[in-house]
Amino acid sequence: MGHRAIVIGTGFGARVHVPALRAAGFEVVALVGSDIERTRRRARHLDIPHALCAVGEALALPGIDAVTIATPPDLHAPQALAAIAAGKHVICEKPFTLDAKQARRVLEAAESTGVVHRLGYEFRWATERALAARAIAGGAIGEPRLASFVSHVSLLAEPSFKMPAWWWRPEQGGGWLLASGSHLIDQIRVWLGEIESVRADVDTISRGADTGRGDASDGATRHSCAPPRKRLADDSFSVLARTRAGASVTLQQTGASPGPMGSFMRVVGTSGSLWIQGNEVLVADTDGTRTLDVPADLALPVLPETRDRASARYTHMELGPYTRLCESLRDGIEGKGDPAADPKPPTFADGLASMVVLDAIREAAASGERVRIAAG
Repeated sequence: MGHRAIVIGTGFGARVHVPALRAAGFEVVALVGSDIERTRRRARHLDIPHALCAVGEALALPGIDAVTIATPPDLHAPQALAAIAAGKHVICEKPFTLDAKQARRVLEAAESTGVVHRLGYEFRWATERALAARAIAGGAIGEPRLASFVSHVSLLAEPSFKMPAWWWRPEQGGGWLLASGSHLIDQIRVWLGEIESVRADVDTISRGADTGRGDASDGATRHSCAPPRKRLADDSFSVLARTRAGASVTLQQTGASPGPMGSFMRVVGTSGSLWIQGNEVLVADTDGTRTLDVPADLALPVLPETRDRASARYTHMELGPYTRLCESLRDGIEGKGDPAADPKPPTFADGLASMVVLDAIREAAASGERVRIAAG
């Protein structure tokens, strides 16, 4: 008998979770959202039999063994705890929770019940990132000493691209730092190890019109669909970090940069440097520059075509890695998980570790001081 799953969230959940789960062999039997008519439309479009607004009702459906959560971050902890209490295995989107205190509570609950838990850091399986991580771990550039991760994205500067109203509310976990910075923190932890200290600036630099598309909050019936009067959450951040292994790291991102996207990822080590250029990973050392070959195990599954619309523009980058994440959930449920897997599947423990760093970044931005992060 195959595994049966419910998806909580009709935005990213419907667009990415549903096809990724199916590609991994799950039967998706219910879609849970905040607006019943919208949820029914999307469930019909995706050929999902049950469209519901109550998480408890979905968890009570017969034969459910897995739940994925793609709702506003302030709902992640209560929904994950409800799924865990019902004995379901869980994939939770990033940012894991609102803060490390919540994250620790959810992790402890998952570990105490023995459910399989995964965190939505799907880009661990993005081919070029996984290849770079493997090369660094294999000593291709010696010991990493200096790293830069810079990204300029235009999404929040585009009048036609409307973010849900909750996205601009810090109390609901909105903002670019949590949305995109959480992925970046996980990438640094995988490539370079744990972060020891941070200095930071977190800001809102866009002066565009208020946003809000009326699709306020996947699975969050208590939240207003109206946009906020003003932007409160951040759209940009700059962080200077130091790892416990002694690498100096610069992180800078903005989601509010008009114009074409620009990205720069480079790590300098004691015997060479490594960088991502398009879909390729290059290494330079005293022998010259070479492009790394992609091993067969890092190839991603063939993707279906996606519609050309703003909300789906990144699906081609997301769906392959997310399928691998769902496969890791399936393997964990079946007891086939490989503890030596590379990439290593992200769990709630990784969610907690990232939230500790994100809390430190917010503290550093508020205080103007370097914040040290306790080991462990």
